[in-house]
Formats: sequence, C-alpha cells, structure tokens
Amino acid sequence: MYIVDSTVVVPEHKADELISIYQNRSRLVDEAEGFLTFQLLQNERKLGELTVHMEWEDKASYLNWARSDQFKKIHELEKNYPDQELQGIVPQVKRYEVVAQ
Repeated sequence: MYIVDSTVVVPEHKADELISIYQNRSRLVDEAEGFLTFQLLQNERKLGELTVHMEWEDKASYLNWARSDQFKKIHELEKNYPDQELQGIVPQVKRYEVVAQ
C-alpha cells in the first residue's frame, strides 16, 4: 500500500471554505485504477491545517494517476480558485510506503 498526504495551512477563517470545496470535490480520483480511499483531515489544534490523505494499492497506481489528464484537470481548477487567499497555497506533500500492518 502507498499513502500520499498533502498538507496545506490556510487562515483559520478560511478552513470551513476549503473543507466545503473538498466535500464537493469532483471525485475523479475515485475512479483511478489502484485508488483505495480519500480523507480530508483537520488538525484539532491548528484548525487551518488540513491534510488530504489518500491510500493507493501501490506506488505505480499513484504515479499513473499523478501523470493522468484527470489529475492535471483537477490541479488546474485549484489554480483558479476565486478566493485569492486560497489560490496561492502550496501543499507540503509526503509519500509513504506501508511496510507493516
């Protein structure tokens, strides 16, 4: 299993807006081969820190998704958020190979 976490920090007054965006996400990734699960996590102490947590069958499945037209489409939409405070946020991405369960 392969896990990808993408964390952003937004002003706390913008957290609910970003959560709403993810609650209404396109779900294109859900159809990708090897995709297992998507979760949006909110830090309980720093409410403006949000992490997209995705689980994949393997690294190759994730890389195929990351190179896909659907991935590019989703990330192009992110660049066009009408809200200037959310538009320029760059996530910190961490990738993990599951080595024990």
